[in-house]
Amino acid sequence: MLRKVAVLAVIASSLALAKPNVVVLATGGTIAGSGVSSTQYEGYQAAVTGVDKLLQAVPELKNIANLSGEQVAQVASQDISTDIWLKLAKRVNSLLKQDNVDGVVITHGTNTMEETAYFLNLVVKSKKPVVMVGAMRPGTAISADGPMNLYDAVLTAGSKEAVGKGVMIVLNDRIIAARDVQKTDSITIDTFKAPIFGYLGQIVDGKVVFFKNPLNKHTYESEFDISTITKLPRVDINYGYAHDSGTVIDALVASGAKGIVHAGAGTASMSEFVLPSVEKATKKGVAIVRTPRTSLGMINHNMEVADDKYGTIAGGTLSTPKARVLLMLGLTKSNNPKYLQELFFKY
Repeated sequence: MLRKVAVLAVIASSLALAKPNVVVLATGGTIAGSGVSSTQYEGYQAAVTGVDKLLQAVPELKNIANLSGEQVAQVASQDISTDIWLKLAKRVNSLLKQDNVDGVVITHGTNTMEETAYFLNLVVKSKKPVVMVGAMRPGTAISADGPMNLYDAVLTAGSKEAVGKGVMIVLNDRIIAARDVQKTDSITIDTFKAPIFGYLGQIVDGKVVFFKNPLNKHTYESEFDISTITKLPRVDINYGYAHDSGTVIDALVASGAKGIVHAGAGTASMSEFVLPSVEKATKKGVAIVRTPRTSLGMINHNMEVADDKYGTIAGGTLSTPKARVLLMLGLTKSNNPKYLQELFFKY
């Protein structure tokens, strides 16, 4: 009998070793939210449930990974700060250096998930998988999407096929590269899409299936190092519209902005009302990037606006919020427009 127990213990130990070791870092959001009724999808309280209860709510997780959890923050994602970004990124880098960690999952609110994901995609220094996950409905809802999303995220983070693919977002059975993902609807559960470049892969019947690799440089290929950075340069956003003005740009420069992303109409145009303020700002060393207010479309250098003349930078295919992230990191190294323009071609 004792021998049989010993054999079973060895088998159980071998099975545990065969499973990947995944750490779940929780930051709050709807996936940790709670409503007053099972039919409440809006007006609920986000960032209520702690990481331990999140994991306990999906007991099937123990079948696919050896899990541990940490609470890094507990906020709705509109309240995510650059300080939290830095704290989170440094913790991810620290964990992925450990031999007994195969991947990291980060639970996060969906409002700013694509920005956090892209930031991590530029500063994580490892080929190991980093997967962000959230939910569009709180855990108390009848058809809460969080539990399945979390299961799929852990499955992806523990997958050998996910190694080297950068930071990914997993929701609604889709695997999307951090650079390509966009939240396209404020309510529906299929909101996260990759409208220009398409999905990296999909979760099919409990299996991780990849279709392609990311195209742009990321994670272990990145030139950005935040290990000694305690504060990121301030970058703000200006919005273009019919008969706009340079008032906001002037105010942002006066208040200390080091960079501005201008979400312009059409192909990231700048009106005759805005250009004088833009030119004054760039002459003061403030970096200004042009993106389309549609969030989709390719913006080439000197397209629509004479970037060389005004000292502005074309945003390529990055959305406005992601252009802000890249500009922040670029400004930790230089405010030279030529250097910054190269970053938008590479990343």
